[in-house]
Amino acid sequence: METEEDISIWPRMEPFMLGALQVAPSSKLGSHYLRKMAMYVQTRDGCCPLLQWPMWRHIACGKLQLPEDLAWLYFETFDLLIGHTSEKRLERAECLSQCSSKSELDQQRNKLSVDTLQFIIFLFIQQLNRVSLRSSLIVEEWPSQRTRSPSPSTSERESKTCSQNKNWDDQAHLSFVHSHLAEILELLVEPSQLPRSGQAQRDCQISLDAVRSLSLLLEGSTSQGTTVQSVYRLLTKGPLQAQSGYCAKSRSFPFHKLLSCLQQNLTLNPFGVTACQHSGKKLAWAQQVEGAMKRAKIARNTHTAPPGSKIISMSQVLKQTLAKTSEKLTGTNIKIHRCAESFIYLLSPLRSVTVDKCRDCTVVLGPVETTVHIHSCENVKVVCVAGRVAFGASSHCTAFILTPTRPLLLPGNTDITFGPYHTFYPSLEDHMASVGLAVVPNVWDQPLVLGTEGLLNASQCNTTTNMESVCYRLIPQAEFHTLVVPFKMEGDTCEIPGGLPPLYQATVDEKNKRIRTWHKTVTEARLNKEQRGLFQELVEMKFHEWLLETGHRQELDGLIPSVLTTQKILNTKETDSFKASGDTIIRNSKANGPSTATY
Repeated sequence: METEEDISIWPRMEPFMLGALQVAPSSKLGSHYLRKMAMYVQTRDGCCPLLQWPMWRHIACGKLQLPEDLAWLYFETFDLLIGHTSEKRLERAECLSQCSSKSELDQQRNKLSVDTLQFIIFLFIQQLNRVSLRSSLIVEEWPSQRTRSPSPSTSERESKTCSQNKNWDDQAHLSFVHSHLAEILELLVEPSQLPRSGQAQRDCQISLDAVRSLSLLLEGSTSQGTTVQSVYRLLTKGPLQAQSGYCAKSRSFPFHKLLSCLQQNLTLNPFGVTACQHSGKKLAWAQQVEGAMKRAKIARNTHTAPPGSKIISMSQVLKQTLAKTSEKLTGTNIKIHRCAESFIYLLSPLRSVTVDKCRDCTVVLGPVETTVHIHSCENVKVVCVAGRVAFGASSHCTAFILTPTRPLLLPGNTDITFGPYHTFYPSLEDHMASVGLAVVPNVWDQPLVLGTEGLLNASQCNTTTNMESVCYRLIPQAEFHTLVVPFKMEGDTCEIPGGLPPLYQATVDEKNKRIRTWHKTVTEARLNKEQRGLFQELVEMKFHEWLLETGHRQELDGLIPSVLTTQKILNTKETDSFKASGDTIIRNSKANGPSTATY
């Protein structure tokens, strides 16, 4: 027989990881204003259970005094977070691609709606990254040791933003929910149950339909997590039915009994980052170059976690070229943390990717259903098709992207460069279709700058008085080159999806023309055998000098494993384990052995 101790309820990972913007939210998204919004939508026809974009725009712009672009950003972010089928996303992309004016675009937006109460909860959890002096005093002594004597290796940018990077911190998620659960439940109480103060009384009731909306935020299980269930299912049957006070006749919960029940059973997410790092399955790598992978910490929970909680964590990868395409990657949330001087290829359809505190890296990704977030990075290049791309507190980074949403620039960025998506691999288009991403619309060149004081409009972005407004550029044509994914794979994609913008295509055509002219010149020179040998030596010498100057030598060396290292792999049981795992091993287009660090 089940006991109350068998039941656990925990905060879901994705609402915080993907939904909470990594910036201090507007004060208009605090409890006071959201409680007023909850009362407003529950007393107006056509606002519950679904909230359409025109009504949210009316509330956000007319009542909360938010800019329309910011209102749309929250609406669009929530829409990315919730589950839509790939077919529905592709249908919407087709409709948007037909829009030739703002009015037509508005007509398409007006068709969109979200779950009203879940959207209000989503707006509330934007407080996750609220800067609070009081909370910093509670967490540590103030001024703290870090404040008095920062580490010499910690940059000023990282010192300012480290306290805001809570999106992957499941301990912070638990603390946030536990501290604010009463306020969240108050948002679900029907207006007729609330006094003028807006604060719930002990005898308030919360309807079952309202509690269903908590499924965005909470889930749980019995018997130590064998089956994950929505929180409202746990609360309406078994031991928690009595503890929560659920009445089947009225289909409602007493406010304070429900609050007490949830608080008593709240626990850390068993599929979160903490659990993954402590007990996740370690990943075997096909190559370790001169012991450089000994520091790397790479783990996954994909063998046990339900959809939406699958994690792969890659940390401290140094001077490596890593490549993988695998079912283990499909639908996962990936964190690439504190990696340096490495080239990482993850060529599968992914749920989300966070690149955190990395430097001097190139990251090439398969299609990412939701968000690629680059945070506190330096000199990082990211190449991806993604639902959204966001930068925060990063410098000297470049993104070559295809995205249907405006790239988001959060505070603290300097020298960010955007370019059009400029590569392909054979199964790319199949992977794009599987996550519902199309080639149009593509707004890679229309970043949205969200500064510390809110959104910056076009006129501000054309001035130099605000450093946040000049934090990005579009890549000049002279600096643009296409990227070749250097691995053999199966598939039908043989060109860049959607092609390149005309100006960049003209640049590529001009460079190809110069190459053809060069070949023609060499051919017509009619060099003898000795002259050809000297000429080849000179060209190779100059080429190797260029490789060293640009840093591309390391990338090429990483693509061809040494004979000695490959022989070691072939003589170990580790090779058998990854061969039998069902993974697709990416092979280098020039080498006969396994590719560098395929895991």
